[in-house]
Amino acid sequence: MESIEILAVVESVSNEKGIEEGIIFGALEVAIATASLRHFHEDAEITVSIDRVTGEYSTHRHWAVAEESIEDFHKETHITDADSKMSLGDTYSLDVDNVVFGRIEAQAARQVMMQRVREAERDTIVAMFTSQDNSLMNGTVKRVTRDNIIVDIGNDIEAVLPRDQLLPGEIYKIKDRMRAILQIKEIEGRGSQLMLSRSCPEMVTELFRIEVPEINEDIIEIRGIARDAGSRSKITVKTNDGRIDPVGACVGMRGSRVQSVSGELGNERIDIIIYDDNPAQMVINALAPAKVESIVMDEDSRSMELAVNEENLALAIGSRGQNIRLASRLVGWELNIISSNEAEAKERVVEAEFQAKLMDNLSINESEAESLIRGGFLNFDDIAYAEDSKLLSALKLDEARVEEIKAAAADAALMEAMGEITQEESNLESLTELGFTPEEVDILVSKALKSMDDIAELAVDELQEIIEITDKKAADIIMKARESWFN
Repeated sequence: MESIEILAVVESVSNEKGIEEGIIFGALEVAIATASLRHFHEDAEITVSIDRVTGEYSTHRHWAVAEESIEDFHKETHITDADSKMSLGDTYSLDVDNVVFGRIEAQAARQVMMQRVREAERDTIVAMFTSQDNSLMNGTVKRVTRDNIIVDIGNDIEAVLPRDQLLPGEIYKIKDRMRAILQIKEIEGRGSQLMLSRSCPEMVTELFRIEVPEINEDIIEIRGIARDAGSRSKITVKTNDGRIDPVGACVGMRGSRVQSVSGELGNERIDIIIYDDNPAQMVINALAPAKVESIVMDEDSRSMELAVNEENLALAIGSRGQNIRLASRLVGWELNIISSNEAEAKERVVEAEFQAKLMDNLSINESEAESLIRGGFLNFDDIAYAEDSKLLSALKLDEARVEEIKAAAADAALMEAMGEITQEESNLESLTELGFTPEEVDILVSKALKSMDDIAELAVDELQEIIEITDKKAADIIMKARESWFN
């Protein structure tokens, strides 16, 4: 290519595409180097430098300085330190003659350059919208394909709305107007792309931001959202001004605000819930109007067992478990619902088992064990560290006998803790035996999957949602975990 031709191409493309000349020069250098490579060894490293003023360019070839004894040493790509008079690990460079381009080389160079220009143009556009990531955009449908809807979001800039990001049953035609959330995503092999979504949780958040001025003014905060797109959403709100009811503000006069949001989303049902720092209270708020009778929390596994009376059981669970599922997502805890009768029966079983432990470990009779449970002493630690006066009141025994019981309770608590630690270590070892790496074991434990039995109860797709493994490996692991069931 002639220098005049190079300068003309750079100026023309820069003016047409609105891309900096430096980027065009860089694209041309890569393009010429790629086309020139046809005249060298396929593994050779070739670079091109273009003078930004004159348009003259030079071609350079590079070799890695290495010992001749290395396995992949090749004279086309490597040179010894003795021959190059350079240190090992350096790069030896040499100017070579510029290749005289024929039709094929020129075509190849043009293709590479235009590809680089398109990438630069896309990067420039993406950079323009970086500050608007996860913002609500207005657009017009430009093209409709089998998998995507191409939307013009202004100034002939296109964003892609995948069909799986639409609401169920939504149909759009060319020239239809729409609103969607802009998401800048990295697509493998294609770099950053402008994508749209109408099914993401941010869609609900941004629509409320438009309808409720108090949210924009930071008087009301949306603290969390869980969504089944097109069906139902739950959002938690908090007020920074005690004089304002956050739920009432979001609902609006006669429900006007929430109805406007719901209408944009295909009449999606929206539950607005008061935020609370206490996760138990949050669950109670999220499941209203269903009344929760009692809650048992396990902070280690971040799970709750909720007792609900029979009349409210179906309401709390919701259609196909939707209500409890969204509440679980909203709070960030695993929620399990049982009836009040089941909870009472379970509590009686636990109390009976603990009563037997008390009688065995503390050498007390049945009546004394029952007195301790009625007094609210539900584990050995409660007894070991209780005030003497409370135990004396519960047991009606002398001080010396109470001290003996406290000491026995402390020993029992220690033995229980040691047993739990030993069992946990054994469980973790069993996970390692299944073939999980230490990193994968940590992930499993964070999901409350701590034993071989926990893994055995999973389906293949459930395990793959937690850890990235192949279908075969997941199936093999699960079958290995289930071996104990048949032995």
